[in-house]
Amino acid sequence: MSKIDFSDINVPELIADMWEPLTEEQREYLSEHFTIQNFKKNEVVHFEGETPTHLMCLLTGKVKIYKDGVGGRSQIIRMMKPVEYFGYRAYFSEQAYVTAAAAFEPSVICLIPMTVITKLIRQNNDLAMFFIKQLSNDLGMSDTRTVNLTQKHIRGRLAESLLFLKESYGIEEDGSTLSIYLSREDLANLSNMTTSNAIRTLSQFATEKLIAIDGRKIKIIEEERLKKISKIG
Repeated sequence: MSKIDFSDINVPELIADMWEPLTEEQREYLSEHFTIQNFKKNEVVHFEGETPTHLMCLLTGKVKIYKDGVGGRSQIIRMMKPVEYFGYRAYFSEQAYVTAAAAFEPSVICLIPMTVITKLIRQNNDLAMFFIKQLSNDLGMSDTRTVNLTQKHIRGRLAESLLFLKESYGIEEDGSTLSIYLSREDLANLSNMTTSNAIRTLSQFATEKLIAIDGRKIKIIEEERLKKISKIG
């Protein structure tokens, strides 16, 4: 992990939703206390069990939030995209991290000490409401995902994951290829299934011409049919 010069990037503009509620004095204080760091592909941003110290905002790249379970099997909990915040819930709850985070590709992250964040929250009710909303949204998404990953069948889970990746990261210029390339193992970990089941179900989707596969590239051909499969579970 190394610092890089991002003097040509206006970080406050990138974190505008958190920046906007602050007074000029508070903005100056925040500007003096953040750092920018880059992470290589697969580099761990924070480990499970570590003590949280910073709010993290992904500026560029992709980050996965994951947890290693029984037998070393990994479960991807969330996929972060610019500009999203993470790493702060554990600090507010006075716990160690219960998950880990790693860069899915070369990524740039803004880090703000949580001592700075808590000081600003005590001074600014609007900023406090911002974080309450962030935590509430995350909890709602987590509840929905828990139900989907435990009650949907394999086809429904995989269809939902493909649609989630499209919604989160978009598609390439051809209008159908997902703008994120996952290994079969990562796609399985995102969908709460074994790698072999992910491979088999992807092949079924390809045979049914719902998708087309080229290595790690996945092209969505029949989005409405995927939505139906995801909905019926």
